Amino acid sequence: MDLYPPVEPNASGHLDVGDGHSVYWETSGTPTGTPIVWLHGGPGAPPSTGTRRYFDPAQYRTLIFDQRGCGRSRPLASDHEADLTTNTTDDLIADLERLRSHLGIDRWVVAGVSWGVTLGLVYAERYPERVLGLVLAAVTSGRLRETQWITRDMGRVFPREWDHFVDLVPEAERHGDLSAAYARLLANPDPAIRAEAARRWCDWEDTHISLAPDHTPQLNLETPTWQQVFARLVTHYWAHGSFLADNEVLANVHRISHLPAILIHGRYDVSGPLDSAWALHKAWPASHLIVVDDSGHFSGSMGEELIAALNTMAGV
Repeated sequence: MDLYPPVEPNASGHLDVGDGHSVYWETSGTPTGTPIVWLHGGPGAPPSTGTRRYFDPAQYRTLIFDQRGCGRSRPLASDHEADLTTNTTDDLIADLERLRSHLGIDRWVVAGVSWGVTLGLVYAERYPERVLGLVLAAVTSGRLRETQWITRDMGRVFPREWDHFVDLVPEAERHGDLSAAYARLLANPDPAIRAEAARRWCDWEDTHISLAPDHTPQLNLETPTWQQVFARLVTHYWAHGSFLADNEVLANVHRISHLPAILIHGRYDVSGPLDSAWALHKAWPASHLIVVDDSGHFSGSMGEELIAALNTMAGV
């Protein structure tokens, strides 16, 4: 995959977004280029410095930021005292608008991956006048059936690993909402229980994230703090239905039907089966859906397709 050369931010900082939260942001590329914002996955999986290399620095003014509770934003969700009641989808949407205003951007391209797709779609549906177009990879839409698939139904595909995942949950809670059960474990006063819950959650994510032959587990290599941030935020959002009405994204897609969009999804993405991307594409005929036959959730040649899609969108 031919990424652009490494590039350093030309501006960065922390924006006070209220509720005790400070959000880290950075811009790179050309200040006169097409503005674009990148929405990372998770929730709680902040971008790496390599994320900048997907964007042509000669064409884009790229904004990358760490969503509330993760990465370089503060406070971190791994802090047992962190108040997650002010970390919701509505809060993240409000943060996006604060960042856009803070940087003096009128309209921008919205790009994202996985959870960032759901966040980007909701933002665009609420603020279509601020969006030039969308580039979305590993499509999700925040539906309950998507999280049900990941936490329970996929146990039929990976039964041994799912038993290990569920074994930590108190027996009385194993037939209920597993995201909520894990959220309770991750909020336990005992740090050893919190750490083990984060490890188990990351082990399960590494198991199901892809069936692609080149897939290698990554989350179990992260630091304990990273794992706890990630697991706590994912379970917090999923236990609350992503803080969205079920099917909200598809029900409101008519609000963005006029906007250009490129959807990219991996054929081997067992974590997020292709039907979510297909349903969105059918509801949004103007969108262009690219199915990457050698890719999982974000692997194979999906990065190349993402770069090509971003280059296509740069001229909007």
